[in-house]
Amino acid sequence: MYAVIRTGGKQYRVAPNEVIRVEKLEAEPGSTVEFDEVLLVGGEETRIGRPLVEGAKVTATVLDQIKGPKIVVFKKKRRKNYRRKRGHRQRLTLLRVQDILVA
Repeated sequence: MYAVIRTGGKQYRVAPNEVIRVEKLEAEPGSTVEFDEVLLVGGEETRIGRPLVEGAKVTATVLDQIKGPKIVVFKKKRRKNYRRKRGHRQRLTLLRVQDILVA
């Protein structure tokens, strides 16, 4: 069984016992989070939401709060002697999907 959930403006395909990285959630490591925005539930019988599947939930355990890889943002204007170098590391949350519940 699998599901497609929406969090942080992105969609993720998840299955039980899978570890995923999502945009930062305000939760402590070891706590449980629920996702109510389930767009699709697949398996033996596929249920597609319009836009959400009624009564479906995905529960996950927070493993850790991490930072993603460093992204270098470099801007340059060739003839104006303009150069700027900045970096960015996105904050992420590691989750282990526990269960997909369909009512």
